[in-house]
Amino acid sequence: MEGKVVLVTGSTDGLGREVALRLGAAGANVIVHGRNAARGAAIVAAITGQGRGRARFYQADLASLAAVGQLAENILRDYDRLDVLVNNAGIWISTGERQVSADGHELHFAVNYLSGYVLTRLLLPRLLESAPSRIVNVASGAQSPIDFADVMLARPGRAREGYAQSKLAQIMFTFDLARELEGSAVTVAALHPATMMDTTMVRASGMPAQSSVDEGARAVMNLVEGERIESGAFYDGLRPARAHRQAYDEKARATLRRLSADLTGLDRTP
Repeated sequence: MEGKVVLVTGSTDGLGREVALRLGAAGANVIVHGRNAARGAAIVAAITGQGRGRARFYQADLASLAAVGQLAENILRDYDRLDVLVNNAGIWISTGERQVSADGHELHFAVNYLSGYVLTRLLLPRLLESAPSRIVNVASGAQSPIDFADVMLARPGRAREGYAQSKLAQIMFTFDLARELEGSAVTVAALHPATMMDTTMVRASGMPAQSSVDEGARAVMNLVEGERIESGAFYDGLRPARAHRQAYDEKARATLRRLSADLTGLDRTP
């Protein structure tokens, strides 16, 4: 990873922070992203203090698609190459409360899926220019089929499905993008890093951790720098695995493509 430029969203805490530190220790030029400027400055200092890698922090709230667009614009302005994009940022509202984004979208769907969709689409030309390059989507083993009649979970009692629905959407996008990029030397993969890692998000839920951030970081780093990573694959930790069956449904993926284009104004391909 020496000299490689890597963007890790949500890299000021938890899994993203650990991945950013490992990338910096390997000599990468890490683009750190988060909402909290103080934590961003701290992780930049930690990376540069290791003496090998470089780092720069960009602040953006991914609950706003305008902020996602500005983040992409800033990165394209400041970097003439991008070797790896790790779409790691995510939320989990453990109370089951329905919340909406700045754009009026169900919050899990907006932050966990739509923000990564937009960021990837906007940064894709730079990734293609920098190929061989990689896109890693940090999804989850928690996956719920998307009900396209109620994607925003407006019907009573459905709010708890938000996290798992958004994670399946990430995987479906991974499969589609890998097919689109065949022959381009851009590898696209998604993974479930580990179950209930000992992160701030899990601790805030009041539920016990079942695995470590170290375990999850090893899985992410495998997709970032490992050999023989299959494009268009879903990994459970270090191993290729099967996602929810809806991820393999061509009709469902086509519907998600159209919905994503309508909600974001990007990629209006049928």
